[in-house]
Amino acid sequence: MRSAVVVGAGMAGLATAGALARCGWQVVLLERGERVAAPPTALVLWPNGRRALESIDPEGGWSAIANPLPDGGVRRPDGQWLVAPRGTGTGPAPAAVHLEDLYDALVAGLGDLVQVRTGFAVTSIRTGTRQRPVISDGGTEIEADLVVAADGIDSRIRQALAPESAAVGSGFAAWQAVIPAYRLPRLTAEHAAGGETLGAGYRFVSLPLGDRAGGQGGVYWVATAAGAPRPEPPATQLALLRRWFADWHPPVGELLAATHADDLVPQEVRELRPLPRAYGFPSGPGGVVLLGDAAHAMPHHLGQGACLAFEDAATLASLVAEAAPGAALTGAIDEYGRLRRPRTTTVVRQTRRMSAVVQARGRLALRARDAALSHMRPRMLGAPAPEWTPPD
Repeated sequence: MRSAVVVGAGMAGLATAGALARCGWQVVLLERGERVAAPPTALVLWPNGRRALESIDPEGGWSAIANPLPDGGVRRPDGQWLVAPRGTGTGPAPAAVHLEDLYDALVAGLGDLVQVRTGFAVTSIRTGTRQRPVISDGGTEIEADLVVAADGIDSRIRQALAPESAAVGSGFAAWQAVIPAYRLPRLTAEHAAGGETLGAGYRFVSLPLGDRAGGQGGVYWVATAAGAPRPEPPATQLALLRRWFADWHPPVGELLAATHADDLVPQEVRELRPLPRAYGFPSGPGGVVLLGDAAHAMPHHLGQGACLAFEDAATLASLVAEAAPGAALTGAIDEYGRLRRPRTTTVVRQTRRMSAVVQARGRLALRARDAALSHMRPRMLGAPAPEWTPPD
């Protein structure tokens, strides 16, 4: 039976392991932590990410965990519209998904052909023209026809195969939190719809999660500020956020007031510069592929990181579904890079343009930003074009 090792049991790794198993691959899923656990936050599932998940697992029940987002528009801190809501639109709506629900669905879809091993931190990989790839944690070696590096922005596998690509700071800090429904302040219908607010170097987004998300519903919010990550403990950082956003329109202050320090998830936002020169590396009759943040970590201004990872997983599974080790598999690995790198390069370029919008400061820069936003689509500052559809 064809064998694969997927390194990293985050969203990208779980999706890929399940997709390969459904194609008949025997999969070992490696996680450096002691357990597979979801971060206590949420994400926006754009239509391309939803299509990718449905391609990976048509029976995954994604509708049950995804809460369609109303159009909340984009405002200034004083509440004035930068981009007013324009109704539901004609295409599929993005949805908010609690990560606990998403992880539960992905774990449920792994099946019997996936063996999960925790506490395994990959430290090296060995490849060659005549040998299958071999990964190691310094004590145990595992050999497979296919190795999938889904081990994040600090991927040891990418560092070995594409050392030209480095993780660097993106120039801003971010914070996320989920406020459970029982702790939410009373919100008007307009405020409950969520939305996005842009200030001078600051951004605040709030999204309703629905009644069942994470077993407790609630609201997910994310805030960003230009500058380096803060070193203070979460309680101090939350106090800073309340001060920075004190004069912003409702319900920003109310949501921050309802947030507890242990809800807060500070983030060091980094990206890969440059992107790896390739995403596929043949080795003997098989090879290695980079996937998710290991391949294209980027700032989350467009909310596309997880969606692109699901696209990666769907594309890879489609290409290797019938590929036997040898010329067919190495060809599929090359084709994966040929298909995915242009797509992710385009989205990364759009994200970097959006960084300039989000981090705009100064009177002239803000005027230029506001003029540009008047021509943008509503909801949030997302989803990139061209749209993506699953491979045949």
